[in-house]
Amino acid sequence: MMSTFIGRVVAFCSRHAWFVILFYIVIAITSALVAYKNLEITTDTTKMFSASMDWKKRSDQMSKDFPQRENLLVALIESKIPEEGELSAQALVKQLKDDKKHFDFVESLQNDPFLVRNGLLFLPPKLLETTLNNIIQAQPFLSSLSADPSARGLFDTLGMVTIGVKEKQIDLAQYNDALNGFADVITENASGRIQPFSWERSLSGKLSELGGKYQLVVAKPKLDLNSIRPSGVSSEILRNAMNNLPYVKSGAVKVYMTGDAQINDEEFSTVLHGMIIGLFVSFVLVAGWLFMAVRTWRLIIPILLLLFIGLDLTTGFASIAVGTLNLISISFAILFVSIAVDFGIQFCVRFRGQDRISKNEKDGLTHALSHTGYEAGHQIFTAAVAAAAGFLAFTPTNFIGVKQLGLIAGIGMFIAFVCTVTFLPALLSVLRPSVVQKDAGFPWLKPLDKKIRQYRFGIITVYAILGAIGIFLLVDQKVVFDADPFHTKDPRSEGMMALKKMMGDPNTSPYTADIIVNTPEEAKEMAEKLKKLPTVKSVVWLDSFIPEKQQQKMLMLQDAASILLPTLSIQSSKAKPTAQELRQSVVKMVQELDSIQNDLPKDSPLLRMQVALKKIETMPDDQLIAMNDNLVKFLPYQLQRLQMILTPTLTTSKDIPAELADQYKTKDGRLRVEVYPKGIDLTTDQIIAFVKQVRTVAPKAAGTVVDIVESAQTVVHSFIIAAIMAIIALAIILFIALRRVLDMILVLVPLILSGLMAIIVIVVIGQPLNFANIITLPLFLGVGVSFNIYFVMNWREQLKEPLASPTARAVLFSALTTGTAFGALAASAHPGTASMGVLLLISLGCTLAVTLGLVPALLPKRDIDEK
Repeated sequence: MMSTFIGRVVAFCSRHAWFVILFYIVIAITSALVAYKNLEITTDTTKMFSASMDWKKRSDQMSKDFPQRENLLVALIESKIPEEGELSAQALVKQLKDDKKHFDFVESLQNDPFLVRNGLLFLPPKLLETTLNNIIQAQPFLSSLSADPSARGLFDTLGMVTIGVKEKQIDLAQYNDALNGFADVITENASGRIQPFSWERSLSGKLSELGGKYQLVVAKPKLDLNSIRPSGVSSEILRNAMNNLPYVKSGAVKVYMTGDAQINDEEFSTVLHGMIIGLFVSFVLVAGWLFMAVRTWRLIIPILLLLFIGLDLTTGFASIAVGTLNLISISFAILFVSIAVDFGIQFCVRFRGQDRISKNEKDGLTHALSHTGYEAGHQIFTAAVAAAAGFLAFTPTNFIGVKQLGLIAGIGMFIAFVCTVTFLPALLSVLRPSVVQKDAGFPWLKPLDKKIRQYRFGIITVYAILGAIGIFLLVDQKVVFDADPFHTKDPRSEGMMALKKMMGDPNTSPYTADIIVNTPEEAKEMAEKLKKLPTVKSVVWLDSFIPEKQQQKMLMLQDAASILLPTLSIQSSKAKPTAQELRQSVVKMVQELDSIQNDLPKDSPLLRMQVALKKIETMPDDQLIAMNDNLVKFLPYQLQRLQMILTPTLTTSKDIPAELADQYKTKDGRLRVEVYPKGIDLTTDQIIAFVKQVRTVAPKAAGTVVDIVESAQTVVHSFIIAAIMAIIALAIILFIALRRVLDMILVLVPLILSGLMAIIVIVVIGQPLNFANIITLPLFLGVGVSFNIYFVMNWREQLKEPLASPTARAVLFSALTTGTAFGALAASAHPGTASMGVLLLISLGCTLAVTLGLVPALLPKRDIDEK
């Protein structure tokens, strides 16, 4: 009954071809307009999961409570000299902080006056004492340089050191850090590499690195949600400001842009570009394979138009059904093309295999098309229903990405089938390809069919062993799911390169956990427990910005200030020296160093300084002036900063700046406790261990790392449930269509075995599953069941030589056209898209190997021989 009905539909469409074509053109235009108006795309991986899950609720609530932490642009400033980075960050904030048209805020917390002024109060007492002693030891240098902030003043100060060495009244070891810093920069200057001297690094040593390797300026852009790059305008303004910074122009400072807003914009551009290029290349190469499959442009053009119209209609459905596509559901286009092309090839190859019809017969072409619909239509329909069932099995899951993909692709299968038996015959009727190919299959493979029947049990045994290996690897959990969304993004993009740098610094790691508590007492108790965990590096909450033991530390700072502050003013300093005065100071310094040469240890920085200064003596005047300017360039800035940090104030929670407090306190007074893990650029195992330990203290923790772990578990669980449901649904549909348990098994067993073989390949090449390539499973189900159904149903209709038949030709070229599309994805610059293409190629290869190698062996030998 189904075959007869489809045959009549095909006949009707071929007789009324122009009406059918015009109808499809109208609905295709309508669909395109609807999609253009309504369809959106998001690269936000947080929207790939159902909001009803507990962990997702906590994650979404965190975003609502702290919206200032979402959709940010971050300028990462990298400099060899700390002062250059700090001044660049300050200049960038000053330039953009009042631009409320494009930014909600622009800030650099590292340079916040509150944190700078009270910075020393956050040090442990012993470290603070050591730091202050180092600064006090440098007091003679600072005093002299305050009076004469020049190389002349520096050499005069060093002259006092030589006197102390002569009279054995000074321990050079206590000045080694400062002297080594001076020796390094003087040596560089002597070699012609004139560069600034970092007074911050000289005075504080390694302490200057505690704040992190980089300066960060954080901006929250005004988003244009109607643009394909929502933060595009704001990011361009920020980039222009970054590039116009003086130290950036001179090349002394490098600056990069990152942040989730930047990365999302970059990823969308990369994915969209890859998809467009992939689809274009696919259509071109698919046309080549189609020529080999059907041998005439009068069949190639209809199949390509079938793909175009069907994809357009499916896109229109997607715009109505889901509205916003994500990085997984956007792949419906690849799924549709991959299976719809199979329907078109199956129909056209079977059409080319019809018996010759007299050219004088009035309705010869219509009869051939109708008979093709009668023979192949019910097979294509069964394949479409089975593929749709496999896709739709993913719709009940909590993984929104694949849920949307399953819905769109599932309905797309019905759209593809309807187009195949209506639009395609109409096109064929208009283009009128000749029906002349009696043998549409591979007649030269008949001997191979006989060999397969002869050695069928050996072949089945080999495949069974492969299946057993796949089961072992699956049970042994050798297949890895990488839930880190950063690993699916283009590492060569600016945003990811900058983020990689941030990952290399524990102070700016994005892998953090967040806990919300109600009171300061709860926060303090939570922080103390978390700090004891082996995987935790640090815990930050609102009171972390209130230094401990302030009274004790204030006394220490006051003592140091009483010694240092009177000598730090440069208001009455000497005039800038001339080149001649500088040369005289250098000559004098060399003479003094010569006089104590024998009293110095071999590794003394003064000896290195002596060698360098002898070269500097002969420098041209302009180089001497440049050396002087760079040597004391940041001295005034650092002396002013030193005065600030030596005069902190007692701090309470009320003194914490609002922009800082808002990062850790909700509007209704709840508190956020932020937990940083040990290590940098964490692996999946390290992330899992960190989350597991944090949850022993805070079971309701949220944050980036929790999202990564929970999303992985959700994906794996969703796919297990969906796979089981898909297999059950396929079994029911196949039993209804085939009405025999044996035939149903002949379709399902190869399908399952294809998946197990794919697991072997995945494990061998070390390809992890991720958010992007996980769509392999629904596509594998769709393609695999289609290929197997064709062979089994044709075998039921007395197919004698499977590999030599038109069915094998259609399956092979369908696989080649599909593989072409996947190959274009595998060559994508986007890692997620590329891994998708690789895994799809693996799945397709395994499916084809089983369909052409195992299915002919599984078909009962007795039945084939009798027929």
